[in-house]
Amino acid sequence: MTGRTALITGSTGLLGRQVVKAFEFRGWNVKGTGYSRADGVSILKVDLGKASEVEKVLDETKPQVVVHCAAQRFPDKVDKDPEASKALNVEATRSLAKLCAARDILLIYISTDYVFSGKPGEAPYETDATPGPTNLYGQTKLDGELAVFHEYKQANKEGLGIALRVPVLYGKAEMPAESAVNVLMDTVWKAQEADGKMKMDHWAIRYPTNTEDVGRVCHDVANKYLDSTDKSSLPRILQFSSEDSMTKYEICRTFADIMGLSMDRIVANSEGNDPNASVQRPYDCHLSTKALKDLGIDVSTNDFVGWWRREVHAFRH
Repeated sequence: MTGRTALITGSTGLLGRQVVKAFEFRGWNVKGTGYSRADGVSILKVDLGKASEVEKVLDETKPQVVVHCAAQRFPDKVDKDPEASKALNVEATRSLAKLCAARDILLIYISTDYVFSGKPGEAPYETDATPGPTNLYGQTKLDGELAVFHEYKQANKEGLGIALRVPVLYGKAEMPAESAVNVLMDTVWKAQEADGKMKMDHWAIRYPTNTEDVGRVCHDVANKYLDSTDKSSLPRILQFSSEDSMTKYEICRTFADIMGLSMDRIVANSEGNDPNASVQRPYDCHLSTKALKDLGIDVSTNDFVGWWRREVHAFRH
């Protein structure tokens, strides 16, 4: 369906760039917002902390859907600057939700698997499972979800404010540090020259999910909700994840295998969380994708090894 407009916040980031591409590829008119990397043309410079700037961009672009990717998504950085993280992850989200609800705009808020405690034996989590974040990042994202639902409820527009939870993401990156997965490829290369051994987590189970797939799902969800005549019957919480279950150590081993590199200097560390670490990581937050499947939305994902072979041109005969 062309003629529709999408506005993507955080459109210069790892996920935002692919969400923009997914909507553009399918014929939508797309605008992005950014801050430090905005070009003022396709990416509009908007301080999400300033309601007047958000209001202006909504009224100028008149989107039918806003995909809210902008967030402080690095747990360690959230801990180092909790106030700024709460301002972006919670308060800016609340303000955006209020303004979108007043304009009948569908808001897809990108949330995280870290809203769950990830205790052994609990996963996979359905959308209605009780959240219990183990770190401040997860808590700020959960508070963001609640803010969205509250603002849409206040405006009597409940079917238009939704959260899409996703796990750790990988994909085309401008720099490896943009992704907790991509950066491990860098780690494997650096380990080839390292003195001594590097410890790598071999305890927490992750489900690396490709940003291209998340972009496609955002698009399909937007269409499904906008086309529905009875939005109030649609779920408020959706979850998307790959089924590729790997520890960080196993991701490194996969990369070493793809590149033909040695793992001699990378040592598996299966001790779990350091009790003194400020950020406690969940063990397994695997998200069930049942709610998306029930809507008839395609939850297939890129093959992790296949995608990386293409990305690094490591073709083997």
